[in-house]
Amino acid sequence: MRISTKGRYALRVMIDLACSGKDDFVKLHELSARQQISEKYLEGILGSLVRGQLLEGARGKGGGYRLKVKPEKCSVWQILSLMETSVAPVQCLDDKVNSCPRSKSCVTLPVWKELDNLIRGYLDNVTLDQLLCRFDG
Repeated sequence: MRISTKGRYALRVMIDLACSGKDDFVKLHELSARQQISEKYLEGILGSLVRGQLLEGARGKGGGYRLKVKPEKCSVWQILSLMETSVAPVQCLDDKVNSCPRSKSCVTLPVWKELDNLIRGYLDNVTLDQLLCRFDG
């Protein structure tokens, strides 16, 4: 399993916005400068987070982006699952139904399933508010 740049950047931006306060919209160029991510690349990430209902976006003079969820209610898993095609440790666990012809006789499948459950469980139990104390601006 490898988390993409998109996933890592999305997590950083969500932490940044959580530190900015829920009521204030933060402009794209401010986020881009603080996180050292190009505005064009960041727009795509923010769009995914808005479509995923984790952020609210507003256009115009007072516009920008802000959290739509409370930091204590937003898990790392929620963020990464919007950004990543898959975080499964093996390909056969990518889909809800395992289409591998060997799945019924695979002796290693239980190991990969348990690893997948551990990863998802861990990421689902780490919330933005737990990461805020580690954020140094």
